[in-house]
Amino acid sequence: MTNTARMARALALGATLGMGAAASASVDTSPGPGGVYRLKPGVYVARGSSCEAPANAAIRAYDGRGLATPHSRNCKATVLARKGMRFTVSQRCIDSGAGPGRSYKQRQQVAVHDALTFTQTIGAAATTYRYCPTYQLPRGLR
Repeated sequence: MTNTARMARALALGATLGMGAAASASVDTSPGPGGVYRLKPGVYVARGSSCEAPANAAIRAYDGRGLATPHSRNCKATVLARKGMRFTVSQRCIDSGAGPGRSYKQRQQVAVHDALTFTQTIGAAATTYRYCPTYQLPRGLR
């Protein structure tokens, strides 16, 4: 099973079980920023959401290739245009967190504010996301 599949499965499982997490004094040892958006790989939550108990709709996972939701996986963004750190992309994903699913393509804009924050615009809806260190996430999202 690929890392992307494991992350998607963990996202779906954690959201389904609604697992909480106790605070921990751990240090974030995940990889540094990189990939298509030069963001830190990992889980991001929508502004106003907590890392400890995010709603399913507030979660995005970045693996260096694209931005997945708990209900998608194997996302790959193809950059159509770039102006500074603002990207217009066509992203293709599998429409399933785990198991069989159809491939779909979506056009979106991603504005990277820094290595830990971005705004994703799909259609007219724009949402800003922030990185969550692994130790702050519920067990099912780690």
